[in-house]
Amino acid sequence: MVTVGTDSHKHTHTFVVVDNNGQELAQRTVKATPAGHLEVLRWASAWPERIWALEDCRHLSRRLESDLVRAGERVLRVPPKLMAGARRGGRERGKSDPIDALAVARAALREPGLPTARLDGDDRELRLLVDHREDLVCERTRSQNRLLWHLHELEPGWQLPAGSLSTLKTLDLVLERVDGHDSVVAEIVRELLEDIRRATIRVNALERRIAALVAPLVPALLALHGCGPLTAAKILGETAGIDRFRSRAAFARHNGTAPIPVWSGNSDRHRLNRGGNRQLNAALHRIAITQMQRPGPARDYIEHRRAEGDTKTEAIRALRRRISDEVYRRALADHTLRRTDNTPLAAVA
Repeated sequence: MVTVGTDSHKHTHTFVVVDNNGQELAQRTVKATPAGHLEVLRWASAWPERIWALEDCRHLSRRLESDLVRAGERVLRVPPKLMAGARRGGRERGKSDPIDALAVARAALREPGLPTARLDGDDRELRLLVDHREDLVCERTRSQNRLLWHLHELEPGWQLPAGSLSTLKTLDLVLERVDGHDSVVAEIVRELLEDIRRATIRVNALERRIAALVAPLVPALLALHGCGPLTAAKILGETAGIDRFRSRAAFARHNGTAPIPVWSGNSDRHRLNRGGNRQLNAALHRIAITQMQRPGPARDYIEHRRAEGDTKTEAIRALRRRISDEVYRRALADHTLRRTDNTPLAAVA
């Protein structure tokens, strides 16, 4: 068995073959095109038993990864931080494509349980839509902030309710208010209002599309109090396959809710885990805060932890960990249901 480490770039891919001891056997560089991918497959056929290790930077390696998976190859995704550590520990100094590919291969040999690549599906489509919506919201927020400064110049003392500029009704009200002004500032305000209107219409349409897509995919997750369609879509997209986690503890480690013990003679305390997927962590935090706002098990649990001596922040962290376990259980049940249900989903325009 050999491991083929890969360093991917926009124009070329570099491959290094190592044995089970991490000893380099061969290397090759091909163009980052389908023809180059076919060329390296033919080259790698000299080692019948092989496994591919790709640095997990899918904006560069996605096409190569999908071509390898379609060809029946087994592909592992190596987190960049593991590759960096392997490169620093190598005897050869410097940084080059072969050195990076060698580091990826050795990291794959050293670290068991790395995620296996597979073809993209509904998870990636949802993630692309959610990320696109968030980009539009950020652009709209920048335009709203600029608009507020110009409105302060045109209409000093006029206060708008927080968040109201995301509604079409308020945008119409602002447009009527500035109609009586004839200046460059008023002209800029009208342009900003039009930009915000277009972004709002697109954001609302994306929210409806995401909700329609996610509903048949994760019904059990959506039934969890505090988990709306956008949060469920974020969890589904960032998780990229709940079945790749061997346990709920592994999922908690991935999303950063697994606590870190504080040692140095005080092993009964824990501190904040700043690792893991912060997007997933934020989604779990939104669920926790929503559940705390109403009477129920979450608020009772927070009060119990506070009575035991935890601070409010520590109690919320503990609640977030319990929610992570419940999300894992529900997402796994949804995944199992999708695998057993062969009914095709209707396309959503």
